[in-house]
Amino acid sequence: MKKLSAYLLLLVGLMFTSCIPTKDLIYLQGEPTQPGQAVNPVVAKPYRLQTNDILNITIKAIDPDFVQLFQPSATGQTARTEQSLFFEGFMVDDHGNIRMPILNEVNVLGFTLEEARQIIEKRLLAEYFTAEANLFVNVKLSGFRYTINGEVGAPGTKTLFQEKVNLLEAIANANDITVTGDRKSVVVIRQLPSGTEMHTVDLTRRDALNSPYFYLQPNDYVYVKPLPQKTLGTGTTLVQSMATIISVLSLITTVTILATR
Repeated sequence: MKKLSAYLLLLVGLMFTSCIPTKDLIYLQGEPTQPGQAVNPVVAKPYRLQTNDILNITIKAIDPDFVQLFQPSATGQTARTEQSLFFEGFMVDDHGNIRMPILNEVNVLGFTLEEARQIIEKRLLAEYFTAEANLFVNVKLSGFRYTINGEVGAPGTKTLFQEKVNLLEAIANANDITVTGDRKSVVVIRQLPSGTEMHTVDLTRRDALNSPYFYLQPNDYVYVKPLPQKTLGTGTTLVQSMATIISVLSLITTVTILATR
């Protein structure tokens, strides 16, 4: 009986350690006494272009026929799919250049999108257009691309067609973090011209909104670590843990009865 009691205490303790508390599943928690909490605005650093980025460049002027010479294909302004943007966009090569019709190579590595737009517009005005042509140049990334892995519903490489993406939006686009995912330890890996940065964000705290990594940058890698409860394998909820404990207790009781006969 002493051994049975010891086993029972051990299993009860395991039950409480294996269950995942609700506070580990709620995002952006604040102080219980404060229904609202002021958040300082985060100024996201402008993204600087890297190799393998794909740019979507739009050029307009009074003479549309002449403008078509600078476009990658004859599609003009028709609707484009993600696949067509990949094949028709301007990829930054290993030397930091994009190849444009007529202009040939234009170096954009390390520049922001606005700086790249100014470089292209300046060359066009200096070599091919006059001020009276009403030249309009727009430079955007062909989708916001990031990779998410670990304890999420749909891991993989994602592409969103918007200029800014925060960490919660990226996770929601991956079908949210699973019950066994650690919301207190979400790792963001960022490639920079100077090297690789890695930072951990606690999404259960409201001050995660102030993190410089809360807003992602293109080509970021997001990894959600598993909770220890996943390794234990005893169940993530009280009902699952109780079912496991009852099964183990039944087995121990049966073995004890058979051994004492």
